[in-house]
Amino acid sequence: MTSTPGDGDQPPDPYGRPPGQPPEQPYGQQPGYGQPGYGDQPGSGQYGQYGGQQYGQYGAQQYGGQYGQPPYGQGYPQQDHPRATTSLVLGIVGIVLCGLAAPFAWRMGKKAVDEIDASHGQLGGRGSAKAGYILGLIGTILLGLALLVIVAAVGLGIAGVLTESSSPGSGLQG
Repeated sequence: MTSTPGDGDQPPDPYGRPPGQPPEQPYGQQPGYGQPGYGDQPGSGQYGQYGGQQYGQYGAQQYGGQYGQPPYGQGYPQQDHPRATTSLVLGIVGIVLCGLAAPFAWRMGKKAVDEIDASHGQLGGRGSAKAGYILGLIGTILLGLALLVIVAAVGLGIAGVLTESSSPGSGLQG
C-alpha cells in the first residue's frame, strides 16, 4: 500500500531532523524559576554566593553604602539644591498671582543654577531652578510692562485733566 498525504506521514524536516523530533533550542536550556540566570556567577542562585539575600543585579553594593562605591555610571543619589523648588514656586506665583515675586524668583533661580553647575553633579534640581529662573525673568518683564502701562495711564490722565482745565469755557460760571 502506498502512503498518501494525510495518512499520518509527516513531511521531511527542512533542517534535516528526523520526523517527530522537537526543534532544538538554539541557545541551550533556558534557566527556570529559582535557577541562576544568564551571566550569573556559579553559586549565585536565589541567595547568592555568601548566603545573604540578593538585592538586584549588583547585590548589596548597588547603592554604595558600607560595601564600596556604586557601579560605574550610577552616581550617588543626588540631593536637590535647597532653593531650586523655592525659585520654581516663586516663579509660578510671580506669573500667576503677584508679579512682585518674579524678580526674587529670577535672582534666586539664577544663583541656584550657578551653584548646581559649580557642584559638578553633587547637587540636583537644575531643572526646577532653571524653570524658576525663566519664569522669574518672564514675570519681571511682565511686571515692568504693567508698571509702564500704569505710569502712562496716570500720565495721560493728568495731561487730560490739565488740558480740560486750561481750555476756555471749561471753568465755573457764576
